Amino acid sequence: MTARRTLVAAVSALGLPVVLFALWWLATVGSTSFYLPPLRAIVGSFGATWASRWTSDVLPSIGRLLIGYAGAVIAGVALGVPLGGRPRLRAALEPALELFRAIPPPALVPVFMLLFGIGTPMKLLVIVSGAVWPVLLNTIEGVRAVDEVLSDTCRSYGITGLTRLRVLVLRGASPQIVTGMRQALSIAIILMVISEMFASSSGLGYAIVDFQRAFSIPQMWSGILLLGALGVVLSLGFGVFEARALRWYHGQRGAHREDG
Repeated sequence: MTARRTLVAAVSALGLPVVLFALWWLATVGSTSFYLPPLRAIVGSFGATWASRWTSDVLPSIGRLLIGYAGAVIAGVALGVPLGGRPRLRAALEPALELFRAIPPPALVPVFMLLFGIGTPMKLLVIVSGAVWPVLLNTIEGVRAVDEVLSDTCRSYGITGLTRLRVLVLRGASPQIVTGMRQALSIAIILMVISEMFASSSGLGYAIVDFQRAFSIPQMWSGILLLGALGVVLSLGFGVFEARALRWYHGQRGAHREDG
């Protein structure tokens, strides 16, 4: 039964992308458009294009993405826990949070460039500035929703400090924190590309713009496909992490459904 469910899940996940690629292939098989070459030409240019750019563009982008994403998760949880647990602090900082949240992260790129130059710190700050919000807001809501009965029980047994934070607050808020982390991952990928399109000399975003400026259209499209593949791989990896981190939660929900 488990193998059958795995097979069904794999077919469901891969079915639509395969159909879309097949339709793209058929729709462009006889294309003579310079800007929309046949998918065959795009796929054919993939290996030669990225074999020479793997260490100069692909790996630096992945490194910036992972570091920026990790920074956003750490900052979001570290700020969200006290804000979620202290109503007065949340009320005092809420106007400032709403102000900064309303600023689109790409609009901060010129500011970060002036302050930090065009190197890696600027790109990491762009990623963190946008990806932190889903984690922060979901952490706040998750901490606010922690069961009051469990909180009183911890207080009665003298469970305080880091132990209370670990066994009650973070555990109780973890489903919403993980939801915020999943949302932040897609935002981090977008901002990684945007940050590399501004005055950069390496990265996937830089490479795509470089190909476009050189009118290397199949190579440009291959970069876009590579970004899509990277997003799929990261999403699948996050799904494995989520299943393990929230195994207790999904098991609890399954038990409730059976009881119902």
